[in-house]
Amino acid sequence: MSASDPSGQQSGLPTVVLVHGAFADSSSWNGVIAHLKRRGYPAIAVANPLRGVQEDAAYARSVVDSVDGPVVMVAHSYGGAVMTEAADGAANVKALVYVASISPDVGESVVDLVMKYPGSQLVTSVKMVPFPLPGGGTAMDQYIKQDRFPAVFAADVDPDLAELMAVTQRPASEQAQTGSVTRTAWKSIPSWTLISTQDQGIPPELQRFMAQRAGSTVVEVDASHAVAVSQPGPVAELIDTAARATMG
Repeated sequence: MSASDPSGQQSGLPTVVLVHGAFADSSSWNGVIAHLKRRGYPAIAVANPLRGVQEDAAYARSVVDSVDGPVVMVAHSYGGAVMTEAADGAANVKALVYVASISPDVGESVVDLVMKYPGSQLVTSVKMVPFPLPGGGTAMDQYIKQDRFPAVFAADVDPDLAELMAVTQRPASEQAQTGSVTRTAWKSIPSWTLISTQDQGIPPELQRFMAQRAGSTVVEVDASHAVAVSQPGPVAELIDTAARATMG
């Protein structure tokens, strides 16, 4: 995967770099990673800071730059904004896979896009919590209210697991949701999109609009926003399709 870990080179397959979104963490990819490992793919799940698009993209790009060899980059939800910014100009990124995700154009933010189409339940389900900034002052973190989390984020996930996900969710700063991208990787890197048709976070019609705009290859899955948790098999299948289409 990196210069000190040649497992990716040994497999002959690209390294899959996964970027989680808001209200989740890297473990949300566990099921997908298990499927990818069975297919022989090396993988890295980025610990997305969720502090702001540019800051998060710089962090994700540092992970991509550490990989020795080709990369398929995959993102969920807000992570799509991070990937769109981070992958632009990265010579080793051969494919982008958007999973129930945002794929903004320059000047667009998560909030801008989600407000374009009706259907998102996030606006009425978020709790704002102030946190101190290193240089003084405060900013706001956003959580999904725990009692709303299963219905809004993970309606088709096992109820006990959805409750755990609600408790362990990673908050995103308000700036992460309102900050806009300055670079657009999907204009130069081929993309694949998985649309979750029962999504209460990012409306399916918005997902379709963004995929069409990006010229993305699309599959649709009857799933909630947490499709990577509830249906990891189809997610891994799409990643494999993207990887094989761009190998060589």
